[in-house]
Amino acid sequence: MKLFWGCLSLLTIGLAVGCSATGGGSKFDNEGGSSGDGGSGSGNQGGGGDGGGFIPGAGGSGAFGPGDDCSDAAKLIYVLSDANELYSFDPPAKKFTYIGALGCQTTMMPNSMAVDREAVAWVNYVESDPFLGDDTAGVIYKVSTKDASCQPAPTVQLPSSWYRLGMGFSTNEGGMGETLYVTGTGTIGGTDSPGLGKINPLTFGVEPVANFSPGTFKGQSAELTGTGDGRLFGYFTTSPVQVGQIDKTNGAVTKPVPITGLETPSAWAFSFWGGSFYLYAAAGLSNSNVTKYDPTTGNIDNAYMSDIGFRIVGAGVSTCAPLEPPK
Repeated sequence: MKLFWGCLSLLTIGLAVGCSATGGGSKFDNEGGSSGDGGSGSGNQGGGGDGGGFIPGAGGSGAFGPGDDCSDAAKLIYVLSDANELYSFDPPAKKFTYIGALGCQTTMMPNSMAVDREAVAWVNYVESDPFLGDDTAGVIYKVSTKDASCQPAPTVQLPSSWYRLGMGFSTNEGGMGETLYVTGTGTIGGTDSPGLGKINPLTFGVEPVANFSPGTFKGQSAELTGTGDGRLFGYFTTSPVQVGQIDKTNGAVTKPVPITGLETPSAWAFSFWGGSFYLYAAAGLSNSNVTKYDPTTGNIDNAYMSDIGFRIVGAGVSTCAPLEPPK
């Protein structure tokens, strides 16, 4: 997710964060949040192509799966607006719940978000040159998803080429902890993204993994989302937009699916919940729409929610989120 750019991800051993606070002291004993209504739309169906690699529960490993030792708050989707506000999102109810304005003490702009198994949001902020538009700095703050309070100082200071991120947590092989994966966002339509990286949980530095492959995806900007069974997926701002599974060891994208009818966005974010993908997209300066992609049926619903009333630049869902639709 990003505002006119892209997104990233990080970590091992669960620590989840977002970006939002209401001015008080930071509180990280997360208990979830309330919710407000978003817009809704009716079914615009489209073919999704081969979703074989995306079937819930296919691939991955580990006893450290969705729901194990997780709070209810850690099973929710959270989204971040370009107005620096945090919401929770209930996909079946099509409801966004306002939590609060992020309390991070920075003049930088919010850009992306990931959430760990403790329901902590990791929020990417970016500073840009007001005249040239080039990014000049980037950080990650940890934020409480309970009340949007923010830790007083950034957890991660980002290096050049990684200031503006796409990000998402994915459970580690064998189920021992989780890692925050990130991707540097380049120019929309360009090929200048550095590809896939991850956050070192000891140094909190970025460790590059590899650029995306094959050539269609090399240098492309993406948002990321991970799962409790160890998978990682990307929402690539190619034309058309595509969703594909990412090999966490070498950046290879497999079984990419064109999301037909979805315009390449100026602000975007991505999450996996209950067996489906949710793609948040805003064209130009418009508010965001929500597209639902079900990889089991191949159905693409671009009218799942239309004009939700604000612009989403980040979305985070922890590895506690369900892999299958609610019964």
